[in-house]
Amino acid sequence: MNRTVAIVGRPNVGKSRLFNRLAKKRISIVHDQPGVTRDVISAEVGEGNYTLLDTGGIGYKGKDTPAALTAASEEQVNFAMDTAALILFVIDGLEGLTSLDQKIAALLRRSKKPVRLVINKADFDDDKIQLSESYRLGLGEPLRVSAEHGRGEADLRDAIMAVLGPVDDLDRGRDEAAALGVCFIGRPNVGKSSLSNRLLQSDRLIVSDVPGTTRDAVELPFTFKGRDGRMYPFRLIDTAGIKAATKLASPVEYFSRLRSLDAIKNSDVVFLVLDAVDGVTQQDKAIAGEAIKEHKPIVIVVNKWDLILEAFKQQGGFEPYKNERDFREKYEYALFERLYFTPGSPVIFVSAVSGYEVDRMLNAAVKLNRQLDIKLPTAKLNQVLGFLTERMPPPAVGGRRFRIYYATQTGNRPFRIKLFCNREEKLTEQYRRYLEAGLVKEFDLNGCPVYFDLVGKEKHEPGTPYTGKAAKAERAEAHTPKWRASESADDDSPHETIED
Repeated sequence: MNRTVAIVGRPNVGKSRLFNRLAKKRISIVHDQPGVTRDVISAEVGEGNYTLLDTGGIGYKGKDTPAALTAASEEQVNFAMDTAALILFVIDGLEGLTSLDQKIAALLRRSKKPVRLVINKADFDDDKIQLSESYRLGLGEPLRVSAEHGRGEADLRDAIMAVLGPVDDLDRGRDEAAALGVCFIGRPNVGKSSLSNRLLQSDRLIVSDVPGTTRDAVELPFTFKGRDGRMYPFRLIDTAGIKAATKLASPVEYFSRLRSLDAIKNSDVVFLVLDAVDGVTQQDKAIAGEAIKEHKPIVIVVNKWDLILEAFKQQGGFEPYKNERDFREKYEYALFERLYFTPGSPVIFVSAVSGYEVDRMLNAAVKLNRQLDIKLPTAKLNQVLGFLTERMPPPAVGGRRFRIYYATQTGNRPFRIKLFCNREEKLTEQYRRYLEAGLVKEFDLNGCPVYFDLVGKEKHEPGTPYTGKAAKAERAEAHTPKWRASESADDDSPHETIED
C-alpha cells in the first residue's frame, strides 16, 4: 500500500520547517532565503509508518538560480505529487493568498489526489490569520498549524492518518535497519548526484553543471542484485558537495556542510567521489579525513572515467601515458600517496554518464559491509603484530621504544584493537599508520577502519612496590633482547622513510 505524504507549496511558506516537525529530525535545511530546498527530501515517520517528502518551492525564479535548475526543481515536485497518497498544501497564514497559491491549488484539484490545506505560521491569535480567503481554494477545511512552535501538530498528524488508514502487519514488519546505508561525499560538481541517478536508473535527483545544486542530504531506499544473486536493500544518501569551512559563502552553505557531515555519521559505507581529470586535490584529502574521523569504511570512486577513455581514442592518445591501463595504475599510485590514511580502500573507476563499472561500487560496499563483522583470532592478531614490529621496529621516543605486550579485538564497526603496551605516548602517528596498514593487508580488511585503544603500564613511583600489570610489564621488558634494548634513537630504521 502506498503510504507517501508530500508537502508542497510556493517558496518560503515553511514547508521544510513543517517537514522537520513531522519527521522529528532536523533533516531539511531551514532558512529565510527562498529556494533553499531543491531536491525532494524524504524521511520515514515511525508513528504512522509512512514516507514524508519535502519539495522545493513551486514558481521560484530567484536571480541566483538558473532557469534550467528551477525547471528541474519543479519536475521533482511533480514527481512527489505523482508518487504521494496524500498532499499537504502549505500556505502562509500571515501573508494571505497569492496568485501563485491559487495556481498551485488549481493544479492540485486537477490531480484528483487527496489534498489537505495547511495554513502555516499560525503562531498568534486567529484574528491575524486570513482564514476566510483559504476557502476560495476549494480544498476543504484548512488546518491551522505553527511549524515553528508546534501548534496544531497533533491535529495534522490525525488528519494524515485519517487518509492513510491504520498500519497493516506487512507495513509494520518492514525492517529498515537491515538496509545498508551508503553515502556519496566529495567536492561540489564531481558527479555525486549523477552517480545516484545512475544507480536509481531515474532522474530522481537534480543534476546540473552548476556547482552546489544539491544542498540537503537526500536519502533514498533501493535494492541491488549482488554477484551472488541475492537482493540487498540499500539506503542511498546523496549529499551536497563539502566545501572547506573557510570558503562557506552563506548560512545555507554552512548548514549544507553540516548535513553532509551528519550523513557520513549515519552511513555504513562511504563512497568518496573523485574527478578523474582533476586527480586528488587538497579538498578531497580533507573530505576523506572527515570520513576517517568517524571511522567509516571508504570506497574510492573515480568518476568521469569516460573522459579518460575518450582521450585515449583520440589520435596521439593521452600524453605521456602509454595506454588507459598505464594511466590507471599511475593514477592509483598517486592517489594512495595523497590518501595514505585510507590503506587498502577499493578504488573503482566509473562513469556516471555511460554507466561504466557503476555496479562495482555496490558490490564493493556489500563486501566491505560483510568484512566489518569479521572476528580476528587473538593468537594470529598477536602473531601478526609481532611480525610487524620485528620487521620494522618502532622509532625511539625520548630514548625508549613503543612496545606491545598483548593485543585483543574488542569490537567491530570499526575494528577496535586493545593494545597493552609500555607507554601510550611512545606510539607515533606514522608507526600507528604502519601497524594499521599491516593489519588491513594481513587480514584482508581492505577499506575497513582499524582503531587502536592503548593501555599503558602503570607508571612506577619511587619507593612503591611493583604490583599487577606494572610488575608483569617490567619483567617482560627486562627480558628484552640486548640487541633491541641497545638500539638508539638515531637508528637508520626503515620506519623513518614512512611519509608523514
